[in-house]
Amino acid sequence: MKDLTTVENYTYSGEKVFEKAQDFLPILGTDYVEMYVGNAKQAAHYYKTAFGFQSVAYCGLETGDREKTSYVLQQDKIRLVLTTPFNPDSDISHHIRMHGDGVKFISLWVDDARKAFEETTRRGARPYLEPTAVKDADGEIVKSGIHTYGDTIHLFIERKNYKGIFLPGFVAWKSDYNPTPTGLRYIDHMVGNVNLGDMNKVAKFYEDVMGFANLITFDDKDISTQFTALMSKVMTNGNGRIKFPINEPAAGLKKSQIEEFLDFYKGPGCQHIAVATDNIVFTVSEMRKRGIEFLHVPGEYYDTVTDRVGIIEEDMKVLKSLGIMVDRDEEGYLLQIFTKPVEDRPTLFFEIIQRKGAKSFGKGNFKALFESIEAEQERRGTL
Repeated sequence: MKDLTTVENYTYSGEKVFEKAQDFLPILGTDYVEMYVGNAKQAAHYYKTAFGFQSVAYCGLETGDREKTSYVLQQDKIRLVLTTPFNPDSDISHHIRMHGDGVKFISLWVDDARKAFEETTRRGARPYLEPTAVKDADGEIVKSGIHTYGDTIHLFIERKNYKGIFLPGFVAWKSDYNPTPTGLRYIDHMVGNVNLGDMNKVAKFYEDVMGFANLITFDDKDISTQFTALMSKVMTNGNGRIKFPINEPAAGLKKSQIEEFLDFYKGPGCQHIAVATDNIVFTVSEMRKRGIEFLHVPGEYYDTVTDRVGIIEEDMKVLKSLGIMVDRDEEGYLLQIFTKPVEDRPTLFFEIIQRKGAKSFGKGNFKALFESIEAEQERRGTL
């Protein structure tokens, strides 16, 4: 086993804390995120049109898959896979009936999928997929997998010996309809919602089983409004490329956004995917033109934001017109905005984030953000 490596841990008090993240599971990055959806063809059209994803690969009846259809879309380093089953009694169909459209696989790119499986299962992970080699004319990939929170799975993908379009069994997806990208670059973090009392258990899973470290902890005093509250622990891997905030509900006067998610998703799951951009004004402007709905930020938020964050490069009037929020930490500042749920169940949504040095998660915006979410909950009758 390799030696421990130090990972810097930032808190919002300004003090730098150092944690130990174990190096037994080196992760190169996020390989892909696979969602089980009711109609992959239509979902693919939506993500191309509204988010600017590009057609990459396809598998289905035409490629010999009699169980499901999958469309692969990509924008820079972000790769989405949208999968719909043919068999109404399959595990995929059960997942969709239970959860609606949602994230099933958070797939991690590793150099050795066999070793990743051995290391994590030896430390207590429940196996999902034994190491499996899959080949075609373009080479070989090795994949394995473990269970995490709820029905969410981590797959380990080893592709160093593969030169194909995506994975064996997929063919290139050619399309005459190719909307331009919106400037999305990579996945910044992915947030999981878990039941009351399970946040520490899941955080410990990531620490003990996957060698992650606790980067930041928020309690119900950090993340609360007059009516609702939640708690969160942000877990990160050794190189900082993978960050998983884990949320659980906290006591409040009304039903929190976490409880609403758990009610409609029917259990723990991925609440939102934060995607990074180098120009949030361009990205959000494009997405608004294409029909993406964002949470409304009260105008009074901008009355005091300059006092809190100081001088920034962007025009605050433009940020206000688009509803983009700003926060600052010791390293710099960030800009962020959140979409409304991207399906009819109030479950999965996206965060658009641009970091100007900041390594934090927008603590200064929590109150305004959660008040906006509560306003949506009230309209839905679920607050």
